[in-house]
Formats: sequence, C-alpha cells, structure tokens
Amino acid sequence: MSAHVPLSVLDLAPINRHAAHGRGARETLAASVELARAAERHGYRRVWYAEHHSMPSIASSAPAVLVAHVAAHTSTIRLGAGGVMLPNHAPLTIAEQFGTLAAAYPGRIDLGLGRAPGSDGATSAALRRDPSAADTFPDDVVELQDLLAGTPRPDGVRAVPLALDDDGLPVPLYILGSSLFGARLAAALGLPYAFASHFAPDALEQAMDLYRREFTPSDRPGALVAPHAIAAINVFAAEDDATAQAHLLAARRQRAVALFGRTVRPGVLPGGLGGADLNTADDATFDAAADALLDAGAGVHVDRMTRLAAVGTPHDVVAQLDAFAARVGADELITAHGAPSAAARVRSVELVGAAVSAALAA
Repeated sequence: MSAHVPLSVLDLAPINRHAAHGRGARETLAASVELARAAERHGYRRVWYAEHHSMPSIASSAPAVLVAHVAAHTSTIRLGAGGVMLPNHAPLTIAEQFGTLAAAYPGRIDLGLGRAPGSDGATSAALRRDPSAADTFPDDVVELQDLLAGTPRPDGVRAVPLALDDDGLPVPLYILGSSLFGARLAAALGLPYAFASHFAPDALEQAMDLYRREFTPSDRPGALVAPHAIAAINVFAAEDDATAQAHLLAARRQRAVALFGRTVRPGVLPGGLGGADLNTADDATFDAAADALLDAGAGVHVDRMTRLAAVGTPHDVVAQLDAFAARVGADELITAHGAPSAAARVRSVELVGAAVSAALAA
C-alpha cells in the first residue's frame, strides 16, 4: 500500500490508564474496531493483534476473540493474530479457533505464530503449559499446519470446523520472530515471515537475509513458492512534526514505566510514588516520574528497542517507510501506531493511508 510495499497495522490494544474501573477494556475494544475501520477505509492490507497475558495495560490476551469482535464490525480487511504464542496452546485448540473464524469470515483470517510465551513463568504455569513447550514449537507448527489443512493427527483426531477458502487453501500461517530461529524455521517450511522489529530491531537485517537465502518452497497446503518477508516499524504521524514528536515522547514515557516502573521503591520517583502507584497518578506526576526513569538509564534501553520509527508529517512518514522497506528488503510493512490516545492512533493510520494514496495517484 506504500509506494513500494503494502502496509498493514499491528494494534497493540492498549488500555487507557485513566479509564474508570471496569471500562478500560471495553473502551479498548471499541477503539480497536475504529482503528480497523480506518485501516480498511484507507487500503491497509491487514490488522493483527498480539497475545499478551497478565499485563494490565494490554487487552489482547485472547486474539481469536478480539479478531472475531473486530471482524463483525468490518467488511473486507484481513484480520489475524500477530501472533498467537503457540507454546501456550495445544495446536488442536488453535486450529479449531481459527478454523471457526475462517468459516465465519472467509478469506479474511490470518494466523501468525510466535515461540515466546508472551508472559512470565507464573502466567505460563497458570495457562497449564509445560515450561519446555517452546522446545517443540517447530513440530507444533507442522501439526497445526496439517490440522488446518484437514489432515488428521496419527490418532485420528481432526480439527472441526475445517474452513478452506475458495481455492481450497487453509488459514494462512505466518512465522513471527525477533531472532534467527524464526527466520530459519519459516524458510524451512516455506512460510511467510514477520520480524518484530518494532520492539526488537537488532537482528532484523540478518534475519531477513537468512530467510531469503534459505527459503525452500514447499508443496504443503498454504506454503509459498517464493519468500514473503514482513518487517514491523513504529509510526507516529500527525498534521505537524511537533505533534508527532510529542506522541513519540509520550510513547517513550509509557514504555519506560511499563518496563521499569514496577520495580521502583515508593518515594524514589517524583511525587513520592513507587512503581505500583504510577498508573493511578495524574498526568503531570506520571510524566515527571517517567522522565526520571528515562534519565536514569531507561531511556537508553527504550530507545534501543524502538529505534525503528517513522515520525513526522504524513509525507515525511511515507518517505521514511519507503526507505526502510527498501533498506531491509521487506515485501510488506506492519505499522505499530503508538500515539498516546485512541483518537490520535486512528488519525495516524488515516494520515499515512491518505498520503500513500496521494503518492500512488501522483
């Protein structure tokens, strides 16, 4: 959808820390619908949601349910998990969930798969998964691939409903990763690959090169005949550069608090707060505490994690996206719009989409 490659959206489904008790998640679900509608209107290819658990600031713990909700309020855009953390689940469970989604919304469902737990050890245990489940990720991907295509397990168990598209193909699988492991697995299985460079950019170029170099076409259902590489990038687009930069600063503050705020002892930060109190603080106190964390060393870590970002006016952002895609050899970009409010995130999606349409029409 960009002048050179299609654009998609990663919706991080953030919960507003100021939301009244019990309303935060409801407001986030409504915001996710509006974001997907904006992406649909402006020609983005897909919207994905990532599985996270036990995180009070994120509402995407159940991607399949979120996909179903958003799909019911949109018409054409592809929706999916970016991704399901497969070690948390039996492959049969995911095949049944996404088979059901594909039956309800044919031709619109994607399934991205990650190897990380998306949580801490205690949460993984609460999900009833063995800590070693990540070790069987490659085998679980193959099992899931077979189940989605209608192949029974050796014990005769099969996934129902089985939902194939009009060409007889199952829900498309994508391997997600932030290291060389996922790139190598996607290449070996002939599957598309998406790199989480919006928060873990260090191995991006090496992983993309390895994926293309080692890609092996497969005759398995849903596999590719040629590689398809997706790179993620943070986006902060606004009508003027000052607003975009302000949104970037707000995102840096939120990230610093999320990563480092919980371990701060009471009384250390401005306002006498500890990490547990930050999400209930007023904006001025929150910002001051976040800036203290950034200045104390969190800024180095946050900036390294999020150094891949397109920031500025729509024209400038599109130019940055095109340059990024060309530099890393991406076939598609998935954009994570990180503005601090739901309305600003929707506006960022709209501005970039309109700028791309204008560039293509020129």
